[in-house]
Amino acid sequence: MKLTTGFFASLAISAAGAAAFDVNCNSNYASYYGQNSALNQQALGDYCKDAIEDVIVLAFMDGFPSILLNFANACETTFDGSTLLHCPSMATDIQYCQSQGKAVILSMGGASGAYGFSSDSDGTAFADTVWDMFFKGNATQRPFDDAVLDGIDLDIEGGGATGYAAFINQMRTHYASDTSKSYYITGAPQCPFPDAYLGSTLDSAWFDMVYVQFYNNYCGLNAYPTWFNYGDWDSWAQTTSVNKDVKIFIGAPGSATAAGSGYVDGSTLSTIYNAVRANYTSLGGIMTWD
Repeated sequence: MKLTTGFFASLAISAAGAAAFDVNCNSNYASYYGQNSALNQQALGDYCKDAIEDVIVLAFMDGFPSILLNFANACETTFDGSTLLHCPSMATDIQYCQSQGKAVILSMGGASGAYGFSSDSDGTAFADTVWDMFFKGNATQRPFDDAVLDGIDLDIEGGGATGYAAFINQMRTHYASDTSKSYYITGAPQCPFPDAYLGSTLDSAWFDMVYVQFYNNYCGLNAYPTWFNYGDWDSWAQTTSVNKDVKIFIGAPGSATAAGSGYVDGSTLSTIYNAVRANYTSLGGIMTWD
């Protein structure tokens, strides 16, 4: 979901200074792309023609370990004789976005779909598959051809926790095999703490960024300041997270129609963002949901 430069001016986030993604900043902007909730989704590359976005999260791989991809109208073609999406236009756009200093990450999970692991060994094996298909591997069918993604996001909203920590550990082993670029692990828990589905994985595996969904729950942005609970997530980041430098993003609906509840206008979001920035060093920036 595209936000305007004016919106970022109201947040005191400098679009002009966002040309190259730096995970250590507290003013990054991550946006989910691919679900076309506002029915006006543009080509991926169109969102990389200015300096506003820092991270684009492709949503979703909503089926695994039997892989199903869904990027709405952004990609609707498949490999011959297969249900696996083949997205050459998105591949070109991914490489263009990366050339503009953006990180492009693939999100696994979502609110609907069929996904999950039955064992740690399943999670480990699937990490090998993901590396081969979306990173520096050699799979015969690669949805984004020779484009190499910058990371994996876990937006787990159903099923059990089995296998996810093992998956992350194996992905990080693959990451370490390629020192030519930085790779990331991110997660998107819902704001009630601890998260019902991702909580144990957040406690036991490495995450670089966590995009907390402050919407569709009692602790959403619309409940600020009474029930808004960024402080719980900051405490987790400082005391429990495996990565004590993990960055927490304030997750917001990109429009009034993007979520059932939690949408706030730019002025209100600016107030919340600036209050969090003044009080918590774990802040990574803003995430918007398409």
